[in-house]
Amino acid sequence: MCLVQAGRSGRPSCRITLLICGLAIFARSPISSLHSLFAFFIIELKSRKVIHVGVTRFPTDAWTAQQLREATPYGHIPKYLVRDTDSKFGPRFARVAVTSGIEMLTTPYHAKRPNAICERFLGSVPREGLDHLVILQEKQLHRVLHAYGTYFNRARPHQGIQQRVPEGDGITSASDLRGDRLLSVPVLGGLHHAYRKAA
Repeated sequence: MCLVQAGRSGRPSCRITLLICGLAIFARSPISSLHSLFAFFIIELKSRKVIHVGVTRFPTDAWTAQQLREATPYGHIPKYLVRDTDSKFGPRFARVAVTSGIEMLTTPYHAKRPNAICERFLGSVPREGLDHLVILQEKQLHRVLHAYGTYFNRARPHQGIQQRVPEGDGITSASDLRGDRLLSVPVLGGLHHAYRKAA
């Protein structure tokens, strides 16, 4: 949802009202169980759009703060950011949020419903992608999560938003495609397919 507000220049600006973020272990190297890879992501609540994904072996407060800076460029600052109680969201992360004008909302300890969108995303990434791939390094996981995020935003329908896609082209049902030719675009090496109208 965008609120139209007049900025200092008098021109309207778009402000996302609520983002949610999470940090999770997404891949363990099959070579060594000591090398876990962590992914940080930010999702817009209303549209279910994946805004940002970052990957690291060693998540720290400074790293998550940098991810928040990268995900919220000037002029695209949310009003609220929902996060959990992980220590990786420490004082530096809080400082970036406060200086950007973002109000942080913390989920209750061991509560999944307040952050259900993140929990669903955490479940769908392994089920629909990572369980079928062998991840060996950080760059590979980042590439896979970026490709999945693009698929998630542009081609995957979501029940919570009436079977629409976050960055859709207005096609909401099969009846909109009746009589049109479709192109099948492979995603994640053919693991999924995105469908588009042929030109």
